[in-house]
Amino acid sequence: MTLDKYRLRSDFLGTQVITRNAGKRLGVVSQIWVDVDRGEVVAFGLRDNILSGVMSGDQQIMPLSSIRQIGDVILVDDEAAVDDDVNVLPFSTLVNCEVVTETGEMLGRVRGFKFDVTTGKLESIVIASLGLPQIPDQVISTYELPIDEIVSSGPDRLIVFEGAEEKLVQLSVGLLERLGVGSPPWDRGDASEYIMPVSTANQLPSGTQPAAEPIRSRAPVVEERWSDDDWGEPEPISLEAEPVRRQMEMYREAPLEESNWNDASGETDYNAFEADYKEVTEDVWSEDQAEPYQAPPVNIPQKKKVTEYEEELDY
Repeated sequence: MTLDKYRLRSDFLGTQVITRNAGKRLGVVSQIWVDVDRGEVVAFGLRDNILSGVMSGDQQIMPLSSIRQIGDVILVDDEAAVDDDVNVLPFSTLVNCEVVTETGEMLGRVRGFKFDVTTGKLESIVIASLGLPQIPDQVISTYELPIDEIVSSGPDRLIVFEGAEEKLVQLSVGLLERLGVGSPPWDRGDASEYIMPVSTANQLPSGTQPAAEPIRSRAPVVEERWSDDDWGEPEPISLEAEPVRRQMEMYREAPLEESNWNDASGETDYNAFEADYKEVTEDVWSEDQAEPYQAPPVNIPQKKKVTEYEEELDY
């Protein structure tokens, strides 16, 4: 089998399939089916012509292993190369699948892929902002991403490693990008660099300088204190703590007054109390020594009967 090792999907679309034994035309390639889990091309879809897929849904399935030679046409051994028993429901075409990084950043959609025509192993995928192969490469920019960057796959979506956009290789430059209007989906720039527009009401006319704000004198927050012996940085002292510091110094420098407490030995001088002490030896309750107690007279007023009302004798 004489053929190039790697081919793009677009190189096979519309190519006729001819048998080698009888030269019979089996159809043209209209679709390529891929086993995404294994990353391999498994089969080709054949139709009568490239536009028959629009008019009719009937297609024949030809396994990749049936190909014998690829050139302007694809050669197979005979009509047995077409196998209608092949089920393509578990497979995917990869076209128009979203390509998203692990962090959820959108890179684009699959426009095509490159694979090894001998083994069917996928080599890379081709992505663009639109996943429509019918749009020419001159209109939109296309990029190539190695197949090893794919982490997992899902329904109509491919998950790639974070930072995979740095490994993209640009294949074509689109019309909008040539005009300086378009940019890749992941190239949005730094949002912090965006400057909000200023209203015209706040704008100054040409040659006018803004009025400078007056400089207001402010009291120092801290006071620096140092001496000739200090070689380091001056130690800032808060003005609020200065009165407290001065009171503490005055308290330390004040002379100590004589204490009214006894000596530290703990001994008590009982002689100081002898002058006020007088021993009592006589009977303080004796009748000879004390005069009899006479109580002072008590003036108790006498109660008088007061007539509250007079009786009326005459009726």
